[in-house]
Amino acid sequence: MSTFTVDTDRRLSVVDVTDDVRDALPADADGTATVFVRHTTAGVTVNEAESRLIGDFEDWLADRVADEGWAHDQLDGNADSHLRAALLGPDATIPVSDGDLDLGTWQSVLLVECDGPRTRTVDVRT
Repeated sequence: MSTFTVDTDRRLSVVDVTDDVRDALPADADGTATVFVRHTTAGVTVNEAESRLIGDFEDWLADRVADEGWAHDQLDGNADSHLRAALLGPDATIPVSDGDLDLGTWQSVLLVECDGPRTRTVDVRT
C-alpha cells in the first residue's frame, strides 16, 4: 500500500489526483488499484477533469444537499459534508496494467473535498 496527502483550499472542491495515484503504483503492478480516502467527509470518483465540469460537479453536490438544517449540525456543523461524501463513496477501483492506470481517454481520478480546507490522506492498494 502507498499513501499520499492532498491539501484542499475550499469547503467543497474537486481535485484531480490521477498523477498522484499513478506515482503510487508499483512499476510492475497488474490487476486493480483501489483508491481509498480515509475520511467521512471526502470521496473519490472517476470522471472527466475538465474545469467547467468540475465546477458543475461542485455546484451539483451543493444543490443536492442543503448546507444547513441537519440534526448532526448541532454537534459540529458539517452534516452536509458527510451526506455529500456518502453520495460519492470513499473509494474507486481502477484496472492497472504494466504499472499504469487503465483509464479511458477522458477519465481521471478525482478527490472530492466536502469539508475543507483540509489535508486528506489517500491510500492506493494494488
